[in-house]
Amino acid sequence: MELLTDSPRVRSDSTSSSASQGSKSKTVLRQRLSQLLTCIEDMSSDDEASEEVSRTLEEAFQLCGRFIPTDAFRIHIVTWNVATAEPSEDATSLLQLDAQPPPDLYVIGLQEVNATPVRFITDLISEDSWSHVFTNSLAPRGFVKVTSVRMQGLLLLLFAKQIHLPYIRNIQTTYTRTGVFGYWGNKGGVSVRFSFYGHMICFLNCHLAAHMNNALQRVDEFEYILETQDFDIYDTPQIRDHKVVFWFGDLNFRIADHGLHFLRSSINSGRLNLLWGKDQLIMMKKKEAFLQEFEEGPLNFKPTYKFDRNSDTYDTSTPKTWLGLNGKKRKPAWTDRILWRIKPKPLPSEEDDEKASTSTDEEQDEYPVLVTQDKYTSDMSYGVSDHKPVIATFSLELRKVFDTPLVRVSPVGIWSAGQDALLTYSVLEDFMSSTWDWIGLYKVGFKTASDYETFVWVRENELPEINEVIQISVDKGQIPLLGGQYVLGYYSTNMQSITGLSDSFQILESKHAVMEGLVPEDINGVNK
Repeated sequence: MELLTDSPRVRSDSTSSSASQGSKSKTVLRQRLSQLLTCIEDMSSDDEASEEVSRTLEEAFQLCGRFIPTDAFRIHIVTWNVATAEPSEDATSLLQLDAQPPPDLYVIGLQEVNATPVRFITDLISEDSWSHVFTNSLAPRGFVKVTSVRMQGLLLLLFAKQIHLPYIRNIQTTYTRTGVFGYWGNKGGVSVRFSFYGHMICFLNCHLAAHMNNALQRVDEFEYILETQDFDIYDTPQIRDHKVVFWFGDLNFRIADHGLHFLRSSINSGRLNLLWGKDQLIMMKKKEAFLQEFEEGPLNFKPTYKFDRNSDTYDTSTPKTWLGLNGKKRKPAWTDRILWRIKPKPLPSEEDDEKASTSTDEEQDEYPVLVTQDKYTSDMSYGVSDHKPVIATFSLELRKVFDTPLVRVSPVGIWSAGQDALLTYSVLEDFMSSTWDWIGLYKVGFKTASDYETFVWVRENELPEINEVIQISVDKGQIPLLGGQYVLGYYSTNMQSITGLSDSFQILESKHAVMEGLVPEDINGVNK
């Protein structure tokens, strides 16, 4: 794997439009505290020192107050143009499954997933092979597939630790076609948005126009996607309304002007910085104001396109032109990218300017977020495609807007196979509950909200009052005969998500099953 060099982490926060504001403020904070210690050591008179100490402390604590976020979450993003290839069964390196601490969210964006008509229809009926590999890799580690969206070869997957499921709300997905004048979905963007502990986050996976000369078209396509994708959410109807946006995919920007020999020489010698100035995306960001809102870490990994398959060798083919003549080899390029955006502060109006003299920094954002990019690299170990996958990990620091689920659900007493069981649930705050909601029984390590062992409907005659405790019985015929660790999950049909999870609990296995020596395949398809 190509490792990131020792470069400073890139961070940005919602309390400033500058990416370096967070680190600068912390540097100033350290300086103020250092001054405080110096004041204490060099006291010349009590009054003078006391005044200096008070002033320095006040400045230090003001700076501390700007960093309200107290909870940190890790996000692991992968983008990969898989060039219609089938997946390797081993996703350990790609997902960095052994990383500590583990991520809280996995977001995987693929391009050029095999989308021939027959294959696409097959994938609609059953899970596609890429989703299958990622789901099976992550489920045993406690990650649940929250949602996915696909548009022909574009696929976007969102996984979350089980513990976060009740706090991921208002999930919506959409897509935009930009191929063949907007009528074909081989190019375009797919996105998923949701509220994460009350903060609006959007992930956008794009595959933009190819070829060296289409840089302006790529910018136009991206702007079109930003302007046309709509969500049925009143406060975040478009992508740029979200507090945090992650933009990634095969963006197809190339390295302009340089010849093939210079490109390969710079790459082989590790002088990647010589190529940054001619990277089309970097150049376009200098011209387009809306692109400047998106941040990106340094490109300290080799260009990820174009490789001979199953090798680390850049393109050696000689493609034919339409006349049958030999064409040029593809120049290496950073086509595969991951960027992010913190929603900028709105420009103050004249009325706001008049009030500015009485406002304080603490009033500006009660729930700020801080995004820090910890890693930005590629994984050279995968060779099934002519692209190498790109990986970025982020720390998302925030102050939770809420930290209680919408619904509390719990088993009552001891659950045992072959016996009727009871559960209770309570709605803790008003939301769009429905008599079509249901409570699923999930084995620990479940893959999706529909991966339940059994389920029961909520009370059907009337909606519950807030904090009302409602008891539901579960017939013994629905209880798995083989015991194990399980959780109960309340699923909201209107919100399309799990809004409450119980703690894990033990179901005692059936004595009959033990005596008969029945194997897992013989009992409800449940594995022990």
